[in-house]
Formats: sequence, structure tokens, C-alpha cells
Amino acid sequence: MARVKVGLGRRLVTPEGVALNLRLAGAGARAGAFIIDALLMLGILIGVTLALLAFHTGFGGSIGNVMLILWLLGFFFLRNFYFILGESGGRAATLGKRVMKLRVVARDGGRLTGGAIVARNLMREIEVFLPLTFLAFSGSRGLADQWTAGFGLAWTAIFLFFPLFNRDRLRAGDLIAGTWVIEAERRKIGSDLMRGEAAHAIDFSAEELEVYGQYELHRLEDVLRRDDAAAMAAVADTIRAKLGRYDVPGDRAFLDAYYRALRRHLERRLLFGQRKRDKFDAA
Repeated sequence: MARVKVGLGRRLVTPEGVALNLRLAGAGARAGAFIIDALLMLGILIGVTLALLAFHTGFGGSIGNVMLILWLLGFFFLRNFYFILGESGGRAATLGKRVMKLRVVARDGGRLTGGAIVARNLMREIEVFLPLTFLAFSGSRGLADQWTAGFGLAWTAIFLFFPLFNRDRLRAGDLIAGTWVIEAERRKIGSDLMRGEAAHAIDFSAEELEVYGQYELHRLEDVLRRDDAAAMAAVADTIRAKLGRYDVPGDRAFLDAYYRALRRHLERRLLFGQRKRDKFDAA
């Protein structure tokens, strides 16, 4: 794998030899996404709190401790599993990230794993939520002095502004989990690459076309557009090895033919409501 750093732009070569041009999310976009997510969680929390208060009142105010425990447990699961569930989906993004057109990816170019998602989001508990919750609780009981409050706020500020002090805009959670937050691509597959005739008539079986999905099709399109001989050779060798066929000479001709066949295959599947997002998608 190799990475070339230019500003917020990054070139990342996946284990399959596919070069990806990415752009890291800016600090403003990440802050905007977090604010949207926080407001949504606050709305849910207020709704749940009102429901528990109504339940508590219905029992004559005799189950206050039980309500408090339920509220604390619910708040813990909300602030952690909201992010984990959102980033575990196909878009690898919470609602806030979707609005800001961001997504989470693995820095090694591989698939974003469940372990990485859990690790990066549980770190947020240490970075932000735990110290703020402690401050709110101790303040309500009159246990927090100015030094305790100052230390808690400084702790949270350090982690909140941590992405501004490193070139890859990493949170502590990103650092541990090996992830990046990037700008999500929102473009259609190029139709110009479908025009014209392939240099060679090459047939691919359905099994050979089932190997890859939309994600890999976009990456292949990037390679064809750059028209870099070395990159095309690496990608063609990877695909040939994956398919187990070496009967087609000419990297460009092979990739052109495979791109067209794969795109037609994926479009046919979409007509029947079947979407194959990437090579890991078993749908």
C-alpha cells in the first residue's frame, strides 16, 4: 500500500492494487455532522425523558430510582449505539455525516470492520461524553469545584480539537481504529466509457461478473480515466488473478471489456431490485 499526501487529498492504494483518490473531511464538515447527530440524540433523549417522567408520575412518584437507572442506561446506549449502528450500514455514516456528505473508511484501503467502528465510537465516550456526564452529575450534587470543572472541560476540549492538530484530521478514535472520515463521492457511473467498441470481443461468465460490485466498478472507472499504464497493469493483473484467466492480452482492452460487462451485469441486477455494493456484499 502507498499513500501520497497533498493537502486534504489522499491517494490510497488498496491491497488489490486499485488506486483511490480521496479527500479528507474538513474540520467544519465534521463539526457540522457531529452537531446534527448531537441535536438528533438530544431530541430523542428529551422524548424518552418526558415518557419516563409520565410513567413515574403514573406510579405516584414511587419508582424514582428505577427511572433514574433506566434513564442512565438509555442515555449510555443512545450515545454509543447511535454512532455504531449508523456507521455499520452500507453508507458507513450517521445521519449527520450523510447530510454533510461524509463517510468513514479504513485507512489501509480494506473493508471497514465492525471492530474498527466499535473502537472509534467507544473512544468518543472517553473523549467527550464521560467527562461531561461526570461534570453534570457532580455539579448537580455540588461536588465539583472550579478545578474539577476546569480539568473536565480542558480534557474534552483537547479531544474535540485534536483533529485540527494533525494532517490527517484524525480523532483519537480514528487513530486507534485505523479509520479516516472522507468526503463521500456522489457521482454517476460515466456513460462515456460505454461508448464505442472494445478492442477485442471478450465474454465473461456470470460467475466472473459476480466477483465485484459497484464500489469496484467506480474504482475501475477511475483507473481507466487516468489512463496510467502502470496502474492499469496492476489492476488488470489483480482482476485476472481473481478470475483465474490469463487468455486476454492487452491490459487496456481487458479492462475496457470487463468494465462494460460488469456495468451491464450490475444494471441488469438493479432492474430486479438487487444491488451489489461491493465485492463483500453477498446480496
